[in-house]
Amino acid sequence: MARKNTGKYSQNALHVLQHRYLAKAPDGQLIETPEKMFFRVARAVANAESRYGADDAAIAQHADTFYRLMLESVFLPNSPTLMNAGRELGMLSACFVLPVPDSIEGIFDSVKAAALIQKAGGGTGFAFDRLRPAGDFISTSGGTTSGPMSFWRVFSEATNAIQQGAFRRGANMGMMNITHPDVLKFITAKTHLGAFENFNISIKVGNDFMDLVEHHPDGVHQVANPRTGKLYALPHALDLANYTIADLPPYAPAAKDCYRVGEMWHLMVACAHASGEPGLCFIDRVNEDNPTPQLGRIEATNPCGEQPLLDYEACNLGSINLGKFASPAGFDEPGFRAVVPLGVRFLDDVVDVNNYVLPEIARICLGNRKIGLGVMGFADALLTMGIRYDSDQAVAFAQQVARALTEEAFAASQALAQARGNFPNYLGSLWEKRGRKMRNAAVTSIAPTGTISIIADCSGGIEPLFALAYWRNILSGQHLLEVNGIFEAQLERRGIAGHEIIEKLASGASLQEMPQVPPEVRDVFVTAHDVPPQRHVEMQAAFQPYIDGAISKTINLPAAASAEDVEKVFLQAYHSRCKGITVYRHGSRPGQPMGYEAAKEPVLSCPRCQAPLDDQIACSRCPACGYTICS
Repeated sequence: MARKNTGKYSQNALHVLQHRYLAKAPDGQLIETPEKMFFRVARAVANAESRYGADDAAIAQHADTFYRLMLESVFLPNSPTLMNAGRELGMLSACFVLPVPDSIEGIFDSVKAAALIQKAGGGTGFAFDRLRPAGDFISTSGGTTSGPMSFWRVFSEATNAIQQGAFRRGANMGMMNITHPDVLKFITAKTHLGAFENFNISIKVGNDFMDLVEHHPDGVHQVANPRTGKLYALPHALDLANYTIADLPPYAPAAKDCYRVGEMWHLMVACAHASGEPGLCFIDRVNEDNPTPQLGRIEATNPCGEQPLLDYEACNLGSINLGKFASPAGFDEPGFRAVVPLGVRFLDDVVDVNNYVLPEIARICLGNRKIGLGVMGFADALLTMGIRYDSDQAVAFAQQVARALTEEAFAASQALAQARGNFPNYLGSLWEKRGRKMRNAAVTSIAPTGTISIIADCSGGIEPLFALAYWRNILSGQHLLEVNGIFEAQLERRGIAGHEIIEKLASGASLQEMPQVPPEVRDVFVTAHDVPPQRHVEMQAAFQPYIDGAISKTINLPAAASAEDVEKVFLQAYHSRCKGITVYRHGSRPGQPMGYEAAKEPVLSCPRCQAPLDDQIACSRCPACGYTICS
């Protein structure tokens, strides 16, 4: 594959780099160029090679390889690595899961840990299942607890407090099992605008619950106090904001006027239809792929859902730009496969040079050595090859890419294990049972890629494009028209005068309504809202069998979509063996920006609602739907 460095970055990329990534002097003046940043990162990561016998010349060679990959936008690691490698903080992971124990000491230990992680640029996931429900007994004081919701607010407010001085906004994932007594409060928590804005939330549902939804929806839903194990039912008459465990009757199969399984399901569907939250996490499917079950069950994921992790576990991510391997003649699979081992080596080196903030995190991270190598630029690759995103050919290409990624990544981790040893927690792992040596307990994951896709000037993750053209404000107050380069080149190649077409697109018109554009062009250049929801799910499902982590993907629905449409998506995702699912119905939250007005400055589109994000930082919260995206 021929690759060259043009030495140029888009204005969006330069702004993002200057705003958050490049080193600055105490007076705020930049003291680093993008090239110097990439060299800083490459050298800091390559220093890990000294632990495995590399001399100075070999370290320099690895550093040069890593540098070229980043400089040419072929591969980029997650944002904390770019920000912190070779600098004082030294925290290089993006994804963390922290426990929320059922004790005041344990809860506030996790609040402190989250603050330290978010200060350094990481995102945190939490499961609130272990907390006893509101109104439950506290033996030490003789009183009752305020429950998970009040402690959840503590985590949310702590994030708000630290984000002003942090590298990027704090991002969180909150999860609760469908069997927790306070689950009604959790499901409906984000129907109130402004509530828990720095959290994405998901309800964990097991296979047994999904079986009941489909076959016995009229059965009484049962919940269990995590402290005592006692079973309860949830009366219809509950005050959702204020009920306590004292308001719940003991579970009985024939209980009257209580929530049925089907009603719980439809409540989740209705809330997701109304606001995009909660998402669903198919927790038993997640734990099928838990590589170290001997260490415990996975109960939470990182903020965007692509990395299931154990308590205190972290993971460092990186993505390969598929657009660099695509041409009108097709996909350079050998070239792509050749880069995958380099990405695995880079990320494995990050494990060694990382500053893990807390000894508990260091212990399990060095024990499991999880990494998350994925892809970005998927939509760009399809457009370059002339493949429509929602076609069977695109789904087949997704499977081709995912298979090649994971085959090469597993082989590379196995080769590293031969040279450096298995990950320390190998005994008892799925890999030991499979008889395969592995350096890393988990290897592949598909992240949304956020701002690293802006730096690489490519489409994010495996999402379709938000728009082919839009307006952007620049600092001087002028407006700059941003146009998808692949689309613009397609018009030029066909001798089509594109000015009027692009102006209309930037004003919000659909390419599909422009007969002056040849049908074969309109057929290929579809955007997120041209893609039927079921095709979005098919694309996620096409990747998942080959990915040992999970996948960040939002299922976009039109504004007119019904709650039944959301239900179909949820069921399709479950039967397609996805590990989680997130939907967003266009315009379902008040204040969603149009996305094409010149008064906006979109540099990144939200993966949930596809609205442009104005905040040019590595972690952005969408003003339209409240979704938080990090890279």
